Amino acid sequence: MSEQPFILGVNYWPRRKAMYWWSDFDAKEVREEFSLIAGLGMGMVRIFLLWEDWQPTPETVNAAALRDLETVCDIAADLGLSLNVTFFTGHMSGPSWAPGWMLLPDRPMDPRVMQVVSGGEIVDCGYCNPFTDPLVTKAAELLLTTVVTSLKDHPAVGVWNLGNEPDLFAWPADAAQGRSWTRRMTGLIKAIDPETAVTCGLHVASLLEDNGLRVNDVFAEVDLPVMHGYPMYIDWAKGPLDPHFVPYLCALTSALSGGKPTLMEELAAVPRLRASRRRSGNGPPMVGRVASSWLQKKILPIILDRCCRTWWRWGRRARCSGASPTTSRRCGTNRLVWKPIMSASSAWCVPMVRSSPTPR
Repeated sequence: MSEQPFILGVNYWPRRKAMYWWSDFDAKEVREEFSLIAGLGMGMVRIFLLWEDWQPTPETVNAAALRDLETVCDIAADLGLSLNVTFFTGHMSGPSWAPGWMLLPDRPMDPRVMQVVSGGEIVDCGYCNPFTDPLVTKAAELLLTTVVTSLKDHPAVGVWNLGNEPDLFAWPADAAQGRSWTRRMTGLIKAIDPETAVTCGLHVASLLEDNGLRVNDVFAEVDLPVMHGYPMYIDWAKGPLDPHFVPYLCALTSALSGGKPTLMEELAAVPRLRASRRRSGNGPPMVGRVASSWLQKKILPIILDRCCRTWWRWGRRARCSGASPTTSRRCGTNRLVWKPIMSASSAWCVPMVRSSPTPR
């Protein structure tokens, strides 16, 4: 069996618009940036459906946004890219981006939430809990049903994703409720599209805290365990450039997920773009672009050396046998490039993916 490239991907927001992508969609911009992503050797793009842009009311799905997503899928297919489609965004890069119909003006903002943004404005109030509120649950099911039904046969769709670090947006009452919600949403997707892999974008908090979204529970209900890892935020990491942090998270997540291989969906350090953005006091240290790039290049050889000793599979095509730093050039694994154009994003890689079901 011949060796195939080790697939790498990127978390994407347009460089000029970031979270205002869907409200100001430009297909030419997407094609330009997706072409650059493909040219850098990336194979998959994780995109986010900002909840308020996709559901202006709990009873509707934005038809224009759906058409634009179909265009994104067509562009990705033209360029040989696969998409990781993330629903219920939700938390993104600090704030909670909540639809207006979800707001609770007479309730204070949860102290665990950093900031609430709705309708392009910062708001000072709470919002409905999607894990417990029947109206939001019904709306979420409508969004899943509409999008998955429309795109289940599109060749560019590789993964359906139930959220981006959802515990930073809201919290289930307990672990049983978190698992029940995951089972319900996964089951709805699978009833429409049994072929495409389903995941949920958990981060380190689900390994360290009882946040209602435990790794062993959530990843028992989906096909593909994933993890987000930034050593700069963890006090037990060996500094913000600890190259063993991400491989350790992969191993730990897999061990807690019944041995399923783990997709490292977000990794590395957060670059310091301007001196004015430096954290001070008790905040996490920021690192520069060169250091962040160095960290990512250090991580891949460790992952390959310790995680890819057997045949692994990404989608229906990519395979690599016994990869190591020596063979990584032949397998294409030296193409990990820090995102030059994507706002609020991080490169990610797939050390292993179980063979069935698999991302398309």
